[in-house]
Amino acid sequence: MGTQRRDGGPGEHGEHPGYGEHPGYGDGGPGDVLAEDRRWPHDLWAAAFCSLALLVLLHLVDLGAGTLSAPRSALWTGLAGLLFTVLYPPRVTVGHDWLSVRGLLREQRVHTHLLVQVARREGISQRVVLRDVTGHRVEIDPLTLAANPLIWHEIDRGARRSRESGLLRTGSRVLDGLRTRMDDIETEQARAVFEASGLR
Repeated sequence: MGTQRRDGGPGEHGEHPGYGEHPGYGDGGPGDVLAEDRRWPHDLWAAAFCSLALLVLLHLVDLGAGTLSAPRSALWTGLAGLLFTVLYPPRVTVGHDWLSVRGLLREQRVHTHLLVQVARREGISQRVVLRDVTGHRVEIDPLTLAANPLIWHEIDRGARRSRESGLLRTGSRVLDGLRTRMDDIETEQARAVFEASGLR
């Protein structure tokens, strides 16, 4: 009976190394979280505040016009709930060789060391798209990477490993662009620290 090897060889199902060892795959445990999106609590609070503000405003307008009723109150509550659903920020978490993006209703994960695609989805809301060898896919806002260097470094480390193993054959331009952007951000942050401390 075959067993999954931890030295990089395939297991009984011919799996790629690391498959099933992280949360969301196979029988893996919760895994160690290395970093989380630092902006998420603030973004969550902002989404809740906007939804609550809309709910209160609509009720006040109805109350002032003398048209407030149970059905209308239920309608305004539903609209506020819909707004919260739209504004709810995805929670990005990274660990050793995995990346998780949890929305309001579901969670998506990829193995960062088993990536086969790194792409950029253009449009009003730009996203970096990551797909791994198991077919799992996540989308992440580039601003999230800019605000969380640890998350970016784990993705970059995993992408380099994926390329070295021959899995990742596309996405070089996207990765190079992200690396340049992150290096510029880190340089600016370091300069700001030096200037604030009087070291120039």
